[in-house]
Amino acid sequence: MIKDRAIKYFMSGYSCSECIVQACIDEGICDSSLLPCATTFSGGMSSGCSCGSVTGAQIVLGYLFGRGNKFGNSISAREKAAEFVEEFKKRNKVTCCRILSAGYSGSERKNHCTKFVSDACEILEELMKVKV
Repeated sequence: MIKDRAIKYFMSGYSCSECIVQACIDEGICDSSLLPCATTFSGGMSSGCSCGSVTGAQIVLGYLFGRGNKFGNSISAREKAAEFVEEFKKRNKVTCCRILSAGYSGSERKNHCTKFVSDACEILEELMKVKV
């Protein structure tokens, strides 16, 4: 289960986007070369915009379902991405890091944001069930 691994990484210092990608690497879902890519997606892509948990999951979805993916499947990455965002918004109303983490800082923010990491992993796992 990637959720448990991702939360462990998140609480040990990985960013929200990195922890999801690293958990997927550990599970053999994606390649280790994706981790550096995830670094710039944390903290709302360093601007406070899109939640890093959302963008980390989107990186994995693109890897699995995007153009020229290694599985050679025909599932649309954009459809999966839209499904992900729709479900995340059902659970949390928005995908904006600045809004999701408003009023929290330091370790309090880290604890608060574990919910978003958890939600992102649950949604991602559901969307990954059909790979090929």
